[in-house]
This record gives sequence, structure tokens and C-alpha cells, in this order.
Amino acid sequence: MNHLLSIHDLAREEVDEILALAKDLKARQHRREPHPLLAGKTLAMIFEKPSTRTRVSFETGIYQLGGQPLVLTPGDTQLGRGETIHDTAKVLSRYVDGIMARTFAHQTVLDLARFGTVPVINGLTDLLHPCQILADLQTIQERFPRLDEVTIAYVGDGNNVANSWLYGAAKVGASIRIAAPAGHAPNAEVTVTAKADAQASGASIEILEDPAAAVDGAHVIYTDTWTSMGQDDEGQARRRLFAPYQVNAELVAKARPDAIVMHCLPAHRGDELTDEVMDGPQSVVFDEAENRLHVQKAIMALLMQG
Repeated sequence: MNHLLSIHDLAREEVDEILALAKDLKARQHRREPHPLLAGKTLAMIFEKPSTRTRVSFETGIYQLGGQPLVLTPGDTQLGRGETIHDTAKVLSRYVDGIMARTFAHQTVLDLARFGTVPVINGLTDLLHPCQILADLQTIQERFPRLDEVTIAYVGDGNNVANSWLYGAAKVGASIRIAAPAGHAPNAEVTVTAKADAQASGASIEILEDPAAAVDGAHVIYTDTWTSMGQDDEGQARRRLFAPYQVNAELVAKARPDAIVMHCLPAHRGDELTDEVMDGPQSVVFDEAENRLHVQKAIMALLMQG
């Protein structure tokens, strides 16, 4: 594993290694046991998009590993003023030990990895959000240890999180059902690639329009915002279109009695899920948010220790 750009790029053994180390680092952190695995290392963090969880979890994580974060927003670099990604990747590689990028175009992280000489971590692009799904897999595994026996129902927009869920479920052999309105299914190319991965792992992938059918008997109910960054002018139209996809008590009741409810945050309470569900006993939303810290520490440690 040289970079973390997409879960599709990982072997199943590498996913297991990330999750095992994340579990260990979480236990160490809860015991307040120091774990300076990256002492003296520096992580450059490029943000084209604003962030709460990604910035805080990576910045805190590299600090807890004994390293140093270097946050770069659009006003801090020459990328927005015409410098090429090629040149930026080459220069940063002379200064830092790893790069995390949260960008719009997926090609940006691919180019950073192609032209740089240090590990690159995809902190989110418009196409994929692999760190989130790895943290989600950790959260699910804490409740249901056999990931290949889990059924995940994703309800809502077929966005970057849904795309990465296709890769994540396919890689670990889980069953996933994605329910989205017509025209809002996950990326077609990602779906084809994930189905090929699923054939190798024994996973099951279904793309549906009926949320009730997706949730029926599921172990996990997952949702995300209906309006992603850059789609704000579509907010009202999307709210009307996705209203039948709200995760509420009635929908949750169609899943297994021990099902858990997940959301990658930020949540628009009253839209994609209700307060009753998000704050209810089946919600693991905040455990999931915490696990971003631990799984990303595992990713950084595995990539940057060499």
C-alpha cells in the first residue's frame, strides 16, 4: 500500500490490516497510552473544501502519532494561482512525509500520487471518500464482527460516500443495497468495477429505488446529506425529491431489531434523518465520527512509517 486513494486499490488483507491497527490504536488512545509511531514526520493537509471532521481528525491524529500537521488552504498555496499539481507534488515531496488532500476533482489526488514521491491520502473528492468508509467498517465491525455476513442499506443520494460504499462492501464481502431516486444512483463506472470486486469476494450489490426494500432485514442503515458541497442551489428541489428517503422510525423498523443507524455527518436533521433516529438507541453516528480519528491514524502509520 503506497497511497490511500480508493478502497478498490486495496487488497482485502490491507483493509483487514488497517482495521486491526485502528482497533489497537483506539484501545491505546482510550488507555491514554502514548503511541508516537510517526515521531518527527510531517503531514501536509491540502483543503480545497472546508471541513470539520477531516481536518480535526487528521490534525489530531498526526499529533497523537508524534508527528506535525501542516494545513494548506487555497489561500496558502499557489495552486489557485496557476501552479500545476505536478510542481506542487514535487515540491511538497521534498518537505513533508505524506500528503492528505480534500479536493473537488478526483484527478487531483491521482496526480498528487503520480507526480509526488510521498504517500498520498484521499481525504475526500467528488468521486470517493475512502477514509470515511474504512471508519464505517470499523464501526460496523465493533457490533457485527463478521463483515462478510452483514447487509448494509444505503438510503439517499448516490454520491461520493455511496460510491466508496460500493467499493468497501465489495472488498470485504458484505451485501449492500443502495436505494436512490432515478437519476441519482451511484457512479456507473464505479458500480461496474465494484460488481467485479464483488464477484471475487462473494459480496452482493443491488441498486434500487425503493428505500423500504433496501432496508428490509438490514444490519446497517446508512444515509448522507441530500445536498453535497457545490449543489446548494439545488437544495429545495433535492429536498422534495429525496423526502421519501428520509431515515425515520418507520423506516428503521423494517430493518433487523439490532440494526444500527449511521450517517457520515454533517447531518441535516429533519431532512435525511430525524432527531428521534439520530439521537436514538440504534444510532452509532458519533462512534462512527470518532473512528475517523483511529482509522486515519492507522492509515497514516502504515503509509508513513517507512
